[in-house]
Amino acid sequence: MTNDQIEKFVEPRHLDKDPVRISFKTRNTFNGVFIQSRDYEDLKSKNYWRIVSETHLQEWSRTHDQNLSRIFHGGEFTRLTDLKKA
Repeated sequence: MTNDQIEKFVEPRHLDKDPVRISFKTRNTFNGVFIQSRDYEDLKSKNYWRIVSETHLQEWSRTHDQNLSRIFHGGEFTRLTDLKKA
């Protein structure tokens, strides 16, 4: 997916808020939250995204420690799904 496609999905409602299901070309699907950190604009311009997986979500919401996140390239995404609608 392109950074524009991801941005249109994430920024209105999901950024730092609601988890989404992220499907990949070469790895297993997982749920996570896209987070906005200091490097968000720089990463977004290169189609990289900082995501906290569902397993670390509780701790992240308490501490906002960006070390709980991982960076993924948007080109590996095949689909983003709103978990509230799924």
